[in-house]
Amino acid sequence: MTEETAGPDVLTGNAQGRLKGFIERLDRLQDDAQAVRDDMKEVRTEAKGEGFDTKTINKLVALKRKDKAKLQEDKAILELYAEAAGCADLI
Repeated sequence: MTEETAGPDVLTGNAQGRLKGFIERLDRLQDDAQAVRDDMKEVRTEAKGEGFDTKTINKLVALKRKDKAKLQEDKAILELYAEAAGCADLI
């Protein structure tokens, strides 16, 4: 059977090679991602060991990564709700 006449449930040689390449790349990326997660854990452990609050650090990192316009919108909504709920002194 040639590549042109291969049935729908048969992968051609080219498709097999591409599939293998995708799987190998994703496998390597999974390893890289695990290494990054391990590095992040190490940094958090180091910060905690020096007395810093890692929950607050994580929040700051998340805020830094947020789109500035979205951050301003979220802050405005929080202030509006806090004022309406009578707890504006909390923020």
